[in-house]
Amino acid sequence: MLRIAVGSTNPVKVGAARRILQQLYPDCEVTGLNVPSGVSDQPIGERETIEGATNRARTAREVANADLGVGLEGGVTFEGEGCWMINCCVIVGRNGQVGVGKGHSFILPPAAADGVRAGREVGHVIDEITGKSNTKQRGGAIGFLTNGTVLREDLFAATVGAAVVQFLHPELYTK
Repeated sequence: MLRIAVGSTNPVKVGAARRILQQLYPDCEVTGLNVPSGVSDQPIGERETIEGATNRARTAREVANADLGVGLEGGVTFEGEGCWMINCCVIVGRNGQVGVGKGHSFILPPAAADGVRAGREVGHVIDEITGKSNTKQRGGAIGFLTNGTVLREDLFAATVGAAVVQFLHPELYTK
């Protein structure tokens, strides 16, 4: 049985990994572990977002002695006045193989962007805007902004799919 450790206990992240990886590896076991990202609570820029996902994947794999470690991280980038949500997934194999996937991005409303610029985490800002709590462990900002038609787990699931291609077709990714 393939053992897969996700570097988070957030049900959205674990659910996204489970949704994709159990389709590809039906006999796998997917578990979430609370491990540090090693980056700021709200990663800024693609580089820090990927670094956080990589740290989560490596640590989860090592702590669980799993075959694969999965790290998922949501971050933001700034372009002019706009603040964009981004997400990525890093999968690390026992043999050192690494797969990286980048997900969909979308622009945050100005009030949320202002909160992030002030040093706050997107999830907390969206909680205030919506009047709900812990939205990042449910539909997330995208769920709120799309009236529930696209959820945070959907974005992360697509990102897991993008990262796993290098494991499904290693012959295509080796020189």
